[in-house]
Amino acid sequence: MDDVVDKKKYLAKGVEADWYQPQDLTDEQREEFRVRSKASQEAALKARSGEGQPSIHPIYSPKLDPYLLMPPVGPSGLRALSMFSGGGGLDLGFDCAGFEHVSSYELLDFAAESIHQNRPSWNVFGGANGDVTEIDWRVYRGEVDVIHGGPPCQPFSLAGRQKGSRDPRDMFPEFVRAVQEIEPLAFVAENVRGLAGPKFKPYINETILDTLSPKYEIRSFILSAASFGVPQSRMRLVFFGYHREKVGRIPLEPATTHDWSRFSKAKNSKQPSMLDGMLPKTMGVREALGLPDTGFDALSPTLRCALTGPRGTTSILSSSAAQKIWHGLEVWPNGVAASRQAAQAFPAKNDHYRLSVEECALLQGFPSDWNFYGAVSKTLGQIGNSVAPPMAYAIARRVADDLSAC
Repeated sequence: MDDVVDKKKYLAKGVEADWYQPQDLTDEQREEFRVRSKASQEAALKARSGEGQPSIHPIYSPKLDPYLLMPPVGPSGLRALSMFSGGGGLDLGFDCAGFEHVSSYELLDFAAESIHQNRPSWNVFGGANGDVTEIDWRVYRGEVDVIHGGPPCQPFSLAGRQKGSRDPRDMFPEFVRAVQEIEPLAFVAENVRGLAGPKFKPYINETILDTLSPKYEIRSFILSAASFGVPQSRMRLVFFGYHREKVGRIPLEPATTHDWSRFSKAKNSKQPSMLDGMLPKTMGVREALGLPDTGFDALSPTLRCALTGPRGTTSILSSSAAQKIWHGLEVWPNGVAASRQAAQAFPAKNDHYRLSVEECALLQGFPSDWNFYGAVSKTLGQIGNSVAPPMAYAIARRVADDLSAC
C-alpha cells in the first residue's frame, strides 16, 4: 500500500499544490507558445469587436436530444446521496431515473453552484461545506438508499501521473468511509479505466474490496458512454456494491441501449457485433450537432478536463491522436466559445467549425436546459469531469430495478 498522505492537501490549487508539476518546455517551445497565445488573444478581441473575419458557418440546430437517451420516469421510491458531484452528471442521471435527491457534496464552489442553479430545491453543499473529509455521515443512516460519486480521478490517470494513495487528491477512502457510516442498500463509484489496470490492483483490494466486501457484494465494469447513445469515445470504470443482507443480489452490468459498431474500429472496443442493426445507432459528432454531412463522422474523442493547474484553458483537446480525429471531423477543439453566437463570430483556422460550451455539453450527453456556472474554462472543466448523464441514467435504472426486486 502506498504511503499515507495528508488528505487536507487536496484542497490546494494551482502552482502551490503539492501535486502540481509544470510542463518541461524548452525556451523555444515557451516562446512559440507565447506567440501563439498572443495571436489567439488578439484574434478573439477582434472577433468580439466585430472586426474579425466572417464565418462560413451558420448556427446549426442539434439533432441529438439527450432526454431521448434518458426519458424521465416516475418516482422509484429510492433516495440517493451524491459525493464529488462535479457538474452534476450522476445527479442528473439518477434524477431522470426516478431517484429522490437527498444531498450533493462538491468541493468546487462553482460546480456546486451549477447544480444549485439547475435544481434550486436540492440540498447542495459546495466549497468548504462540500468538503467530504469534514462530514459525519452517520446522520444520514436510514435516510439514504444509494450513495453515488466519482472520487477525483487524477490519482489514477496518466495526466495525473498515477500516484494513487500518495496523491493528496485520492478521496476513495472518504467514499468508503461514507458507505461504512451510512450503510446504504447500494453504492456506485465511477473513475477512469486506468484504475482497473494491474498497477492499482493492490489499491483496489486494500482500499475498497477488503473494507467493504464483508457487507457488500461488489462488481466492477468498464462502460462506454457510446453504448448509451453519447457521441463520445469515453470509457469509465464503475463499481457497483449491493448490501449482502438487505439486497442479496449480484450486481449486473447495465444493458447496452445503443449500437456504435460503425465507430468501433479502435482497439479494446467492447461493442458486441451481435447488436449491429438491433439497437438505435449512436450518432457521430457532426450528426449530433446538426452539421452538414461531409462524408466523414466519428465519435468525439474524450473531452479534456482541465480544472487543475495554474491557469484555465478553453481547449477540449486531450491528445495528438484526438487532434487527428477533430481535424477529420473539421471541428476546431481549441478556444471553445461561451455561446453559439460567440463561436460563429470567431471563425477557426481552416474554416473548421468552432465549438461552443453548449455543444461540448451536448457531446457529453447533457441536455440544453442544464446550464453551467462560471467562466468558459470552468464550465468546460465541469463538463469534461462529469459522468455522461445518459450513462448515469442507465446505471441508475439498473440499480433501481435490482433494488425494487429485492
